[in-house]
Amino acid sequence: MKHLIYSLLLVAISSTLLQAQSFRSLDKSPMDVAYLPDNFAHDRSPGEKAIIKIYYSQPQRNGRDIFGTKVPYGKVWRTGANENPEIKVYQDITLGGKKLKAGTYSLFTIPGEKEWTLIINSDLDYWGAYSYKQENDVLRVNVPSASTSDVVEAFSIRLEDKGNKSAVLRLAWDKTMIEVPVGY
Repeated sequence: MKHLIYSLLLVAISSTLLQAQSFRSLDKSPMDVAYLPDNFAHDRSPGEKAIIKIYYSQPQRNGRDIFGTKVPYGKVWRTGANENPEIKVYQDITLGGKKLKAGTYSLFTIPGEKEWTLIINSDLDYWGAYSYKQENDVLRVNVPSASTSDVVEAFSIRLEDKGNKSAVLRLAWDKTMIEVPVGY
């Protein structure tokens, strides 16, 4: 009888604890990862090492005009949604011809009609660009923006290997894309 009472008590406590658990709802902007080499974690060969990994959130267009309206020109943008993207560089590289040491950084941008500024910053783990501090910039690169022929529904980042220790970092959303040369 004693064991039955203890068992029932344990079940009652366990079910109460399980019901008390709460989880946040799904983000509207799912997270994604871009690698150099592309799809590294999935296609990894034994002994192969990643060069760059970028964690970022993918806001959706949902019929909205994005750049110049939803994302204003000339202001620091978190480059996606939710937390600012985190870029992990496994070895020294160049971005837009400028040297960047191996390490983990945040990625911001300043969109413009014809040119964007890509920003690598030492501050990590912030939501949005509200706490952005320019004095913590490690690197800034200006690159031209281009129009795409197709609409990119979800903000996307891709790293494409071009061979000869060079690659391109692409950011695209709506009908806008930038490309930043990468050397490694």
